Amino acid sequence: MASGHDMLWRRCAYLGRALLPLLDQEPWRQGRRRERLGTWGMEVAVGERLIEVIAALAAHAVAVDSSLSATEFEAVPLSAVADAATGKQDFELLAGLPDSFADDRDDIAVKVFRLYAYKGDRTSLQLVRLGTEVRRSLTVLAAREPVRSPTCEDVFRRADGIGLPP
Repeated sequence: MASGHDMLWRRCAYLGRALLPLLDQEPWRQGRRRERLGTWGMEVAVGERLIEVIAALAAHAVAVDSSLSATEFEAVPLSAVADAATGKQDFELLAGLPDSFADDRDDIAVKVFRLYAYKGDRTSLQLVRLGTEVRRSLTVLAAREPVRSPTCEDVFRRADGIGLPP
């Protein structure tokens, strides 16, 4: 049985995994993002996975800062996650993570994020750029929602609607 903290991380990770497929419903966005990643000297697969994990880390940081459970997390406004993606330092995004991850992909992605964060120089700049990409992506998704202040639950509903696995 997964702990409450593990369940919270899983919901945050799902938000991160849903971000790009939902954004790419407008296919031209994927091309522009991949072009930007290439301009930044990043492999597309690495850059896109880091975008997913930064979104998850930002969402997790917001939830931990507010002492939210996995079910309460769904009410978090996308704007709060977007703000955390660009407003929190790397070490703040890493605070309070589970000791281990049920999904090996999450474990590896968080380790890559840590390496980028601690290496400094150009890699730190990459994280800033990717955080800005996460913010832009969340802002676009929020603008698509018919409600005034869309939440993580709205993203989950859309992701479920296109058949993304949780």
